[in-house]
Amino acid sequence: MSTEDEKLLKEAKKLPWDERLQHKNWKVRNDANIDLAALCDSITDPKDARLREFGPLFKKAVSDSNAPVQEKALDALLAFQRAADADVSRYAKEVCDAICAKCLTGRPKTVEKAQAAFLLWVELEASEVFLESMEKAVKNKVAKAVVPAIDVMFQALSEFGAKVVPPKKILKMLPELFDHPDQNVRASSKGLTLELCRWIGKEPVKSILFEKMRDTMKKELEAELANVSGIAKPTRKIRSEQEKELEEEAVPETTGASTSEVAVPDAPMEIDEYDLVDPVDILTPLEKSGFWDGVKATKWSERRDAVAELTKLASTKKIAPGDFNEVSRTLKKLVTDVNLAVAVEATQAIGNLAKGLRTHFSGNSRNLLPVLLEKLKEKKPTMSEALTQTLEAMHKSGCIALLDVIEDVRVAVKNKVPLVRSLTLNWVAFCIETSNKATVLKLHKEYVPICMECLNDSTPDVRDSSFSVLTAIAKMVGMKPLERSLEKLDDVRKKKLSDMIGSATDTVLSSGTVPTSSSGAATSAREVTDSSTMRRSAASMLSGKKPIHAAAPAKKSGPAKSTAKKTDGGPQSKASAAPEIEDVEPSEMSLEEIEERLNSVVKTETISQLKSTVWKERLEAIGMLKQDVENLTELDKSAELLVRLLCAVPGWNEKNVQVQQQVIEVITYIASTVKKFPKRCVVLCLLGISERVADIKTRAPAMKCLTAFCEAVGPGFVFERLYKIMKEHKNPKVLSEGILWMVSAVEDFGTSNLKLKDIIDFCKDTGLQSSAAATRNSTIKLIGMLHKFVGPGCVLVS
Repeated sequence: MSTEDEKLLKEAKKLPWDERLQHKNWKVRNDANIDLAALCDSITDPKDARLREFGPLFKKAVSDSNAPVQEKALDALLAFQRAADADVSRYAKEVCDAICAKCLTGRPKTVEKAQAAFLLWVELEASEVFLESMEKAVKNKVAKAVVPAIDVMFQALSEFGAKVVPPKKILKMLPELFDHPDQNVRASSKGLTLELCRWIGKEPVKSILFEKMRDTMKKELEAELANVSGIAKPTRKIRSEQEKELEEEAVPETTGASTSEVAVPDAPMEIDEYDLVDPVDILTPLEKSGFWDGVKATKWSERRDAVAELTKLASTKKIAPGDFNEVSRTLKKLVTDVNLAVAVEATQAIGNLAKGLRTHFSGNSRNLLPVLLEKLKEKKPTMSEALTQTLEAMHKSGCIALLDVIEDVRVAVKNKVPLVRSLTLNWVAFCIETSNKATVLKLHKEYVPICMECLNDSTPDVRDSSFSVLTAIAKMVGMKPLERSLEKLDDVRKKKLSDMIGSATDTVLSSGTVPTSSSGAATSAREVTDSSTMRRSAASMLSGKKPIHAAAPAKKSGPAKSTAKKTDGGPQSKASAAPEIEDVEPSEMSLEEIEERLNSVVKTETISQLKSTVWKERLEAIGMLKQDVENLTELDKSAELLVRLLCAVPGWNEKNVQVQQQVIEVITYIASTVKKFPKRCVVLCLLGISERVADIKTRAPAMKCLTAFCEAVGPGFVFERLYKIMKEHKNPKVLSEGILWMVSAVEDFGTSNLKLKDIIDFCKDTGLQSSAAATRNSTIKLIGMLHKFVGPGCVLVS
């Protein structure tokens, strides 16, 4: 640095922070960001007044047009976020918008730091602002900016969970992304969808999104859903929870119970699908449908069709509240319609309204209940089933509480028709089984006497239903509430009730408590954090791909006070077992042995055709084999044998390009689909695939296959094996095109899983020493890509 520059920087340090950060000289701005980061790192009090002063500075700082300065501004922002508390979330919106606009299309390190900043805003309890910014980011016309936005939403959801990062807004963004012209965006969108399934369940996601997808996307996602399993738990806490945890750690534990209480928040949160969707107005379209004229028609079919239109409209998951009183009164009349089809349709419409309106339909449900219970006398299965489903829906949706309908139940259990009495009690039993303990403790005093009276009913079905209600109460709150009543029972009935409750639960029931699972309850937040896995991209969720796929350094961030210090590999589990040593050298196996072991998977005629001298027969055979492989439910068991078969017949000496392409596609499918792809398979294929990379006709599928190998076994292993092949191969195209693939692989996977010394030595000793200009040019591109990730420290001396 010249004396003049030193003087300029020295003078600039006297200026206020805003002037330094907006100085016309980029070196002054760069120096200001470095100083600001150092100052923020030195602040230990989250309430320090200086942090409030710095907050407004970052909007312009992260928008700097100079790439190195922008990166330093993000460093300063990260230091600021780590030092501050949730109060600084007031600055989140303008900073997030600036990052979305200026940083997501930058250099890999810039994108990485931008993602880390987003995650820290989530940690600082600005998740709503974060998602609002993501809504803008995913609409960017540049696909390169959209993928990091999807990835950071995936990371936020994966680390913080659905309680902190509301899935509703993400679900709204996805339909548009499914039709994005860029395949990387579509792949990332599918991965984010799979992560949502881990948090809110497969069925809610399918019911909300599938109707908005193309059939091909549905099919692809259905196949991927089979790989989604396990219970999702957050691995990272928001700042207020971290502070609370530190306070609790400071207080010595006196009882075992306190540990359990602390661990409760770590349990996965149940997400209600109802909260994920927007309400739909059905009253307006109902008016236009001719409903009111139709329900008054003399023809039963017209009445049925009018109610069917309401049933259809009410089948939406969430109905906008409104005045449904007149609709309810009309349905009350139609439930008792002389025509069974009309009555059934009206009953189903009530059930749909209850599910869609929930508590907004409570008053109407109370008015409808006596009629529905009275209608239980109908013996026709269609009516009986419709009534049962509607009554259950009214309770599950919160429209009806048993405490509020005691009188209605009393009237129903005295109905002269035994079927009404028994089915009413069956419904009460269902309601109790689906209620919580606190609710049952309040209502058992009212319902136990009703049941005791019904135990004397002359109809066996009514008596059995009474036993079912008593059993449900006992299982929920124990035997104690029933003790006085049971004293009045004879021995036969006491024995029957005891048998129904079950001897296995007698001990628990006598104590009046409900059995609860405590496994994992004592897992502290710290243990959960320690067991977090390497951060992945959204696309790494697809087809059982391994976390290694996301090892690019653009995916780093961590908890408070440690975000910027993590290595590219990510935090490792303390309890992780020693890695299993895998035998990577393939043993010899004859074609006859392969055929024999695959006889239950691949047809004999297919293998015979693969050996044919007629290329059309070989092409037909490889097409049939491809279909067989895609239809296999347990592909892992046969993966290595299938790869060995393809290496033998048609083999890597196959001359027909179409057959070659199909062979590569089958191997790629196997590598990207199986849960564990053996490294032996990579060794078997690598020479043949690298030669296909050199041929322009098969280059694209071959490069895709190499990338699939990296996702399956890690780029480090693939690169290590390729060095030797490329050094010794006589065809210069294998070397030049192979290095070009390496450029794209480094861009995709980063350098954290590569041995930098080996790749630099390969560039110096092989790539740059080649007599072929194409190879030297490819090597220079590879060096440039390495420079993006590791900086100017990567110096090659020719």
